[in-house]
Amino acid sequence: MFILETKGLKKSYSTGQGTPQSILKDVQLQVSQGEFIAVMGPSGSGKSTLLYTISGMDKLTEGSVIFKGQEISGVSENELAGLRLKHMGFIFQQMHLLKNLNIRDNIILSAYRARTSSRRTINKRAAELMNKTGISALAERDITQVSGGQLQRAAICRALINQPDILFGDEPTGALNSKAASEIMDILADINQSGTTLIIATHDAKVAAQAERVLYMLDGSIAAEQRLGKYYRVDGELKRREEKLAAWLLKLGF
Repeated sequence: MFILETKGLKKSYSTGQGTPQSILKDVQLQVSQGEFIAVMGPSGSGKSTLLYTISGMDKLTEGSVIFKGQEISGVSENELAGLRLKHMGFIFQQMHLLKNLNIRDNIILSAYRARTSSRRTINKRAAELMNKTGISALAERDITQVSGGQLQRAAICRALINQPDILFGDEPTGALNSKAASEIMDILADINQSGTTLIIATHDAKVAAQAERVLYMLDGSIAAEQRLGKYYRVDGELKRREEKLAAWLLKLGF
């Protein structure tokens, strides 16, 4: 059984002029547990809309989204919110951290809301995540007192605090310099290798080269797919994968 599957997925928006604008067109997608998938394509191709729709953050127009065997497009808003809270994690280019909370409180807030563990257990897990991502010393800092790379690390901790089955990332390294982006991808690769399914939309071929499978979107459809296999971070491997991916993207006109 796939952890996530879409059948005939379509998404359109009203333009206010009578004819809806089609964003996603009959997307068929099957995601296995533990996969790392990168979604690429030109701006406006539907990458972000795909992530928002398959995660239930945006309503589909037609078709179905099945998560862990459950059709999620027909459940109530409260059920869907609970599903996202307890089973999904989200990382965005803009971190959306709360300005009135420090780093630690931003990380633990969703776990307190989920109420699936004791506060002691939540605080312990937050400490472990901050240690793993190298921001333990920043726990009491306001979000205005740390760098963009550190904020993204905090956002990753927040996304993982409820131990999600699947992690979605919409350009999670897009606002970072190359060093910070590389460090974030190392963290995400570790997360994936521990068993968490990862789906990331990105323009960056270096990010996508670390994925097991790359989907290329064009005009709202998955136009092509490249399987790169698992990435094991041995010397020279990333460069080889980048070159293979770049040649493929060039043929697609990207």
